[in-house]
Parts: sequence; C-alpha cells; structure tokens
Amino acid sequence: MRILILNGPNLNLLGSREPEVYGSRGFDEYLAELRGAFPGHRIELFQSNVEGELIDALQRAEREQDGVVMNAAGYTHTSVAIRDTIAWMKVPVVEVHISNIHAREEFRERSITGARCAGVITGFGPEGYRLAILYLLGRIPVAGHS
Repeated sequence: MRILILNGPNLNLLGSREPEVYGSRGFDEYLAELRGAFPGHRIELFQSNVEGELIDALQRAEREQDGVVMNAAGYTHTSVAIRDTIAWMKVPVVEVHISNIHAREEFRERSITGARCAGVITGFGPEGYRLAILYLLGRIPVAGHS
C-alpha cells in the first residue's frame, strides 16, 4: 500500500516547538520507526507551511496514493480549500493531531477538515499516525467506514 503522510504548518519544528505539547522528537525519527513497523508498504512524507502546496499534494495523492494521513495543523481550523479538496477525493484521508485539540484553546476545538475525512485521531501524540496507518491498512475496522 502507498500512504502519504501530509504535515502542515510548523510540523517541521517538531522536537523544538513546544515540547511539552508536541514532544521532544523530530518527525524524521518517528517516520523511520513507522517505515520499520510497516515493511512492504511505501510511506512517504510531505510537509509544507503553505496551504496551496498541501492542496497540490492532496490532488497528487488522489492519483498516486492508496491513503493519506493528514495533520493539517493550523489549517485544520481555517481551510475551506483543504476541506473541499478532501471532499473531492476518493482516496481515504485520516486526520491526525498530536495534541488533543479538544483540550486546548477554544479556536482549536473545531476541525473543519475532519468532517470530510474517514476519521479523526487526536491526542495520542505521534502514535496517532500509526493508528491512522493501521486503519488505512484495514487492521482496525470501524463500523460505517471502509
């Protein structure tokens, strides 16, 4: 299976940005662990701080990937354009958040992109990415979702 991990703004700063919220490890270290945990599957990473680049990556994923694990970061709460792109896609997208967005500032509690995703995983740290991949591989069946 081909899976794209799509990380949005400031996630390139993991390991140094608010370690009390996001942890002290960079994402590259965690990505290596994910790839080791899922041999035989192609797991790619794309990160951008630019909304349009994330949309372009989603559009490419529709042609090139079997599933997407997306952490749109701050765009989760603001981007109608990313939401519209996900709504157009047939490839499943699972939204992931490292922190529990419902336990943070009020403006972070609402995900406008998540409503168009197969599901949303929030608050389990980077482990949420692994859980999303398990779902995409069909190892975690969820009622009402394929």
